[in-house]
Amino acid sequence: MKKKQKLDKFVVLMSKKYLNLQRFLIYKFLMSIDWLTGLFTNTESIAHIVLLYALVIAVGVYLGKIKFAGISLGVTFVLFAGIVAGHFGMTAPTSTLNFVQDFGLILFVFMIGLQVGPGFFESFKKGGVELNMLAAGAIVLNIAVMFACYFCFFDTTDVRNLPMMVGTMYGAVTNTPGLGAANEALNAVFTNGDIPQIANGYACAYPLGVVGIIMATIAIRYITRTKLEQEEKQLEMESADNANVKPYMLNLTVKNTYLEGKTIQQLRDFLNRTFIASRLLHDGEVKIPRAVSEVHLNDTLLIVCAETDAEAIEAFIGPKVEIDWDSDEETPMVSKRVVVTNPKINGKTLNDLHLSRIYGVNITRVTRQGMDIFANPSLSLLVGDRVMVVGHEENVERVKDMMGNSSKRLDAPNIATIFVGIIVGLIFGSIPIAVPGMPVPLKLGLAGGPLIIAILIGRYGYKVKLVTYTTTSANLMLREIGLVLFLASVGIKAGASFIDTVVAGDGLMYVLCGLFITVIPILIIGTVARLKYKFNYFTIMGMLAGTYTDPPALAYANSCCSKEAPAVGYSTVYPLSMFLRILTAQLVVLFACG
Repeated sequence: MKKKQKLDKFVVLMSKKYLNLQRFLIYKFLMSIDWLTGLFTNTESIAHIVLLYALVIAVGVYLGKIKFAGISLGVTFVLFAGIVAGHFGMTAPTSTLNFVQDFGLILFVFMIGLQVGPGFFESFKKGGVELNMLAAGAIVLNIAVMFACYFCFFDTTDVRNLPMMVGTMYGAVTNTPGLGAANEALNAVFTNGDIPQIANGYACAYPLGVVGIIMATIAIRYITRTKLEQEEKQLEMESADNANVKPYMLNLTVKNTYLEGKTIQQLRDFLNRTFIASRLLHDGEVKIPRAVSEVHLNDTLLIVCAETDAEAIEAFIGPKVEIDWDSDEETPMVSKRVVVTNPKINGKTLNDLHLSRIYGVNITRVTRQGMDIFANPSLSLLVGDRVMVVGHEENVERVKDMMGNSSKRLDAPNIATIFVGIIVGLIFGSIPIAVPGMPVPLKLGLAGGPLIIAILIGRYGYKVKLVTYTTTSANLMLREIGLVLFLASVGIKAGASFIDTVVAGDGLMYVLCGLFITVIPILIIGTVARLKYKFNYFTIMGMLAGTYTDPPALAYANSCCSKEAPAVGYSTVYPLSMFLRILTAQLVVLFACG
């Protein structure tokens, strides 16, 4: 009996301890839930803000990789992830969202400007002028269709409708920097702080914008009755490279009696053409010729020139011959590629370096951004260039040391140049320009100012001793970071009102108008480019993708063509199109909404 009582007391005691343990664990669990909940709900917390951006960006990037009918929205899906987060109350202080949004936009457009700067002005050369004119025409038509939809379908007395249509237009043309520029211009117009969330219109139009660009491009093929096989054959018959800059090598024997005893420089002057005499064979001895070196009958020259000049040079000097310059073991001549990494060389021309006179070597060609360029003496070398140096081995080694030839130096971006450029860009973008009839002075702003300065630095930075070289991966990384920060901020701010805009508001009308804005200009400009200007269809595909700054459209064009025509068309119009998209965004808002 006593044993049973003791056992009962023990059971009761253990039950109380177990109950206390349960209560303790439940308490700790609730405390942990409260801590975790606070991490997601305390909008003033730094940890919450960082977690919010990390979550929105990570989810958006991963979902953006999902393809629908072979097409993905890419990094722009971050905007939709931000809208969802904002809709469910995950937000941050408005001042923080505005700062991150503007800083991301500045970083994004500046890195774009650095990338397109070197080729911006060259894009207006022969053939590029017409393509850029067509691209500008498409941009004007986008704006015209937007206004037509606005006057046809919306209440013009409501001051918020036109800004929303601007957002819809930039979703329809898949141009995020334009959205940022328009947003910034609205800050100057709506000074009371009640700024329309134009990102909602952008989000409504964007998905069909991506698809509509590709579908309209396909429609042009049927409208103009174009056969892809014939377009491929045409590209095969045309040289994809510019014959004026493509280096061409030929071995010539001097047979023109007039040239006896003349110098290399005199040959250049007689021909009025630039070429490099890389090697000279005289009486069985190979030399590295200089400008003052004389040539004699039956000498053999290794000439490097622009492809278009090859025929004239051959006719003037003598016939081609076959010769193996490396067969003579007693002639320690070498050809080596050297990377320019010494900042002191940045911007100097080959004439400035006097390589032939000082080092006894010649530069025969330069590789820049994957393209071989003829080494014209007036060509300015830039950090990142790869030059072909020909000469005696010990002299080539000296030139390597002088040029730098340290690939490790190219791995890190030139951070100082980037932030110096941003400082100048912000100052330039803040300059007020008074325009009659406008309620506020025109400013290029946070998007336009840094973009223009970045383009100028990318093209002419070496003239003020700025090293602008940045590896493609580093440029892309900084650009993408800026873009996702901008998109996440815009999405989070727009999320609270997005459902009301789409369901209770004019969301479906924004989708329809966006489709009109996307398709109509493409059908008009694409048909004109094909029937009037006779451009290759694949070039037109690339041009339209560049006009709409739409990588998925370029990817589709590249999948249809085995040549580089789409990429050439894209890169030719992309710089000007990006600039005009950003500039017109501000002009439309300031002129029409002011």
